[in-house]
Amino acid sequence: MGRHEQREQVFMLLFRVEFHTPEEMPRQERLFFEDNETVTREKDAAYIEAKEKAVRKKISEIDQIIDKNTEGWDTTRMGKVELTILRLAVYEMLFDEDVPKGVAIDEAVEIAKKFGQDNSGGFVNAILAKISKLGD
Repeated sequence: MGRHEQREQVFMLLFRVEFHTPEEMPRQERLFFEDNETVTREKDAAYIEAKEKAVRKKISEIDQIIDKNTEGWDTTRMGKVELTILRLAVYEMLFDEDVPKGVAIDEAVEIAKKFGQDNSGGFVNAILAKISKLGD
């Protein structure tokens, strides 16, 4: 499984955060992997689970960054798909040294086009472009 496929799986697992309490997430993780025919290798599962947990640990900080870099929007008003994509991308851009900012943005836009609404790719791209300038 390539990084793009792994990232999509992280997105799908992370999406469950919007519908479950932190206490329910260990069970949701277990169910995700039990029901998932795409993730067949233990190495892939370990990567997906580790990245999802890393993002979850930083959600409140990531949400603050997103809120500070949007006008007329905040994380409470965003669609759950777009918010999950933004959380993953912001994590990769600011906290994951293995992922270049440009790759994180490109991948997020592709996931938004696949799983979001018609305008999701542009919405995600605009916010991430602004966030990418932090620290430059």
